[in-house]
Amino acid sequence: MEVTTVSPSPASPTEGDDLCDIDVTDAAIDSVTLLICLCGLAGNGAVLCLLQRTPTTSYIINLAFANFSFLHFVVLSTLLYLLEELSCYTIVPLVFMRALFPLLFFSYNLGLYLLTAISIDRCTSIVCPLWYRCRHPQHLSWVVCALLWALSIAVIVTMTALCLSREHDHCQVSVIAMYSLNLFLFAPAMLISSTILLIKFKCGSQQQRPKRLDIVIFLIVLSFLLFALPLSLSNFLQQLGYTIVPSQVLFLLACIHSSTNPIIYLLVGRFRRPCSMGSLRLSLQRVFEEPEENTAQSDDLAMDTAFPTC
Repeated sequence: MEVTTVSPSPASPTEGDDLCDIDVTDAAIDSVTLLICLCGLAGNGAVLCLLQRTPTTSYIINLAFANFSFLHFVVLSTLLYLLEELSCYTIVPLVFMRALFPLLFFSYNLGLYLLTAISIDRCTSIVCPLWYRCRHPQHLSWVVCALLWALSIAVIVTMTALCLSREHDHCQVSVIAMYSLNLFLFAPAMLISSTILLIKFKCGSQQQRPKRLDIVIFLIVLSFLLFALPLSLSNFLQQLGYTIVPSQVLFLLACIHSSTNPIIYLLVGRFRRPCSMGSLRLSLQRVFEEPEENTAQSDDLAMDTAFPTC
């Protein structure tokens, strides 16, 4: 596939070189990336195992799987590149390494799509609470997740097919289209919905305290904008002829985002419980099984008097 911007590490040493020049900086970045990814794999794996399968948690389960898959593919590709740099020997064919790139960006795009859907869903629950409580389909989240999976597969399959056709112009157009979809559709939608959610809480009454889940979503969105979105932005600019940040650094930042989500669940779940030594399971329960009456009891009473029950 004629796409060079998605490589998480520099190219392997050229065959036939008598001397092997090892870049210490690149090797250090690869080592840090591997360490962060392994920690993230453990955290997201724990979330997948501990979180109960319910319509409320369907988005989070799929997001954890997308993060787990992204970290897994980054570990595999970075480890192979690091081994080739240290051994000065080509371990795997270049075709196999190129096959990892569509898988990397499939999981990356899926995480972005799911996070956008999560932020829009939470924004809707705050801005239109009556509709969300009375008219919101119970299994809508599973349907949305399935559609986003289909969209992610369609985007990657189309890009891969065009790039394998040996038509460089078609390949470049497909890659630019993928990054444009990320930067100009999903990222703005995620940012706008999260901003509305924040403004709603800032301008609301003192009795309307944000739920732990809303805090988690806002922090995850902020983490994505700071650490993961630059990967799409830099690769988009690179397709236009501008190189800003090395791909190694971009993948390291994206791995930081995917690895910090379980930490956010843990910290928010233990918020206002400084003496508690609860496990990740208890933190997940506090975040995703928080009773509605404990967080917005006064709003429920006011709404019940103003509107009929569902």
